[in-house]
Amino acid sequence: MTESPPRRSPRRRKNDTAAVPKADPADGHGSQEEWLADIQTLSFQEARTALELAMAQLQATDLEVEQMAGLYRRARAYADRCEAVLNTVEQEVIEWSSEAPTP
Repeated sequence: MTESPPRRSPRRRKNDTAAVPKADPADGHGSQEEWLADIQTLSFQEARTALELAMAQLQATDLEVEQMAGLYRRARAYADRCEAVLNTVEQEVIEWSSEAPTP
């Protein structure tokens, strides 16, 4: 039986700030409103990367229940941000295609 190679995390560029909110209410730092507002400023790619990181942490077996709950809230907020960005882009595409002259 051969061992599979270890899974790697996505590589991050040196200047990539990891799109993680400044405070997590589960950690007792900052209000939930501040934390959610920080997430709303993320690009799609930043929110997606942060979601992937949160999901990887959730799969760890050494988390306390409180940590899992905080990570779940964070992952849900990142997923919601991704969905909001995609919905905005979809609406822009619909508007552009309705404004485009027909041949």
